[in-house]
Order: sequence, then structure tokens, then C-alpha cells
Amino acid sequence: MVAAQFGAGQVAYSILWFFLFFVEIWLMLSVFIDVFRSHDLRGWAKAAWIIFVLAVPLLGILAYLIVRGDKMRAHQLHASPWREGVPGAPTSGPGYQRSVVEDLHRLAELRDRGDISADEYRRLKEHLLGDHGI
Repeated sequence: MVAAQFGAGQVAYSILWFFLFFVEIWLMLSVFIDVFRSHDLRGWAKAAWIIFVLAVPLLGILAYLIVRGDKMRAHQLHASPWREGVPGAPTSGPGYQRSVVEDLHRLAELRDRGDISADEYRRLKEHLLGDHGI
């Protein structure tokens, strides 16, 4: 009987609210994943963000996106298993960080192929190790 009383506008309104609820849950899960993925946040800071997002969901999600939104993308790119070897996958840009080991491996490949000389390899290797304090 309830379905017979619903008009087209009420159905569209109900679908809209369901969609918005789904988006809120999705954003909340994205925030939780990023909070636990963040190595720069300590335990109490993680707990505070989780409690804030659970206590006041819309305001908490919005605050997290404003305060730490730029780091979310960096964490997502860093955790992606498809960073290299896939056409179109990001291999540079904001948030992408290669390790020194990856850079040294690439330099060794260039040296082995003959693209750079042994002297250039040594100079670039010293530059890489000097930048990272190794």
C-alpha cells in the first residue's frame, strides 16, 4: 500500500537521499583508509580524526578533505601497485615519490645499456645519495 501512495517526486527524492548517504559512507571509508595509511600521523592524531569523523560525519569529512586532502592523493599514489609499467600510470607529479633504490636501479640500467657513461653514473649516484643523506 505504501508504494501506491508514493508519487514520482517522492521516489526521486528517496533515491537522491539514498545516493547522498552512499556518497557519505564512501567518503568516510576513504578518510579512514587514508588515516590508517598516513605515516606522518601518530596514534592520538589518528584516533582524534576517526572520532571526529564518526561524531560529526559531514563536518569531519569536510575538515579532513580541507586539511589533509593533498596528502590523500600522495598516499593513494604511493600505495598503488600500478605505479610503473602500465601505460598512462603516473610516474611523476605531485605526490609521487620514488625510492632511492628505484632511482639507482634505473641509473644502472642506463649505464648497462650505454646511454650514460660510467663517470656520469658515478656523478648521478653521488648526487642521489647526497640528496637523501645516505
